[in-house]
Amino acid sequence: MSTITTEALSATTLLRFATAGSVDDGKSTLVGRLLHDSKSVLVDQLEAVERASASRGQEAPDLALLTDGLRAEREQGITIDVAYRYFATPRRRFILADTPGHVQYTRNMVTGASTAELTVVLVDARNGVVEQTRRHAAIAALLRVPHVVLAVNKMDLVGYEERVFAAIAEEFTAYATELGVPEVTAIPISALAGDNVVDASARMDWYGGPTVLEHLETVPVSHDLAHCHARLPVQYVIRPQTAELPDYRGYAGQIASGTFRVGEEVTVLPSGRTSRIVGIDLLGEPVDVAWTTQSVTVLLADDVDVSRGDLIVPSKDAPATTQDVEATVCHVADQPLTVGHRVLLKHGTRTVKAIVKDIPSRLTLADLSLHPHPGTLVANDIGRVKIRTAEPLPVDSYADSRRTGSFILIDPSDGTTLTAGMVGESFAAPEPVTDADDDGWDF
Repeated sequence: MSTITTEALSATTLLRFATAGSVDDGKSTLVGRLLHDSKSVLVDQLEAVERASASRGQEAPDLALLTDGLRAEREQGITIDVAYRYFATPRRRFILADTPGHVQYTRNMVTGASTAELTVVLVDARNGVVEQTRRHAAIAALLRVPHVVLAVNKMDLVGYEERVFAAIAEEFTAYATELGVPEVTAIPISALAGDNVVDASARMDWYGGPTVLEHLETVPVSHDLAHCHARLPVQYVIRPQTAELPDYRGYAGQIASGTFRVGEEVTVLPSGRTSRIVGIDLLGEPVDVAWTTQSVTVLLADDVDVSRGDLIVPSKDAPATTQDVEATVCHVADQPLTVGHRVLLKHGTRTVKAIVKDIPSRLTLADLSLHPHPGTLVANDIGRVKIRTAEPLPVDSYADSRRTGSFILIDPSDGTTLTAGMVGESFAAPEPVTDADDDGWDF
């Protein structure tokens, strides 16, 4: 395994990415190949895979076993749960979410891609774009994933034909563009043989673009949320009431986005009470400034009523509070979601009672048309909903903030997660059409 120094790691950027695709498109094999060929697999891990492969009568190691860790996954040859892998190269660090391809487990793809900056969508070169491919593209668009890679896999089974790749790339790119996906990069690969995964393929000299790893290492990562709307969901109120700290009252939480400074005027939502930050504690030490993802304790000048579930925001940049939420949702539970359904809505650290007032439309994946007023959403459906909450919520548009513009609906009877929701418009507006290259697609 290659050695990367601590200094090198601290200097590299971090990319969170997810894989998606239909069953047997080769996601786990791609991930295994990526880890193996980038020398990110320990010797004992590889030996275990070699033994497991030999016990099945396979001559070569089955690299899919590096990620399919559940016994049921290995027995069935499919991915069921989201498998997270952490690896690094000298150029970048990676957090990878290998998500299931079976339609039954599409809900897990929502989980894996919700924090991703890039999604790799695999397509079997023999089958082309199928319904599950469209569903994964739609979810990536809904979650506003800024970069999508189309990996056309199993090129070895179609004779490494350029025309096969070109046709699939053109169809998928047109579909994704209509969804508002800002960038699609198409790469022809064979995960089993290793073509264009880490090393460039000698069998596809007609392709002049990057390999999968080259693209992952060089794609621009712009997930600096420090300049976004500042939001601090309160997780806990700290009151030691000790002899040393008799009057200490701090509001602890992880900053969802933006930057907070001592002396800043802030508003506590949904109450609307205002105050001023007089102190910020970070890891037990006072600081003047704190920013996104840091876990902090904020001290205010006034003894305002603040409790878990409240949101602290700059007074000059406070979102509106509302009891009527309209959003696009992906329904993830086996139990249908219906008009009149009484649910719990969890937004940040706050959970409130709510009722589904209307389901205006359901998305048809084949042609992106809307089926009006279906009345019900079943597992893996994508649709629009209108929800009335028992208490006002300070929500942002999902387009402005993936953290404070999202929510989940929960079954109050057993705590099952029913639906993942994104506040505001369904998809980003498509980019303006520009003059295409001669063959209609880019590398």
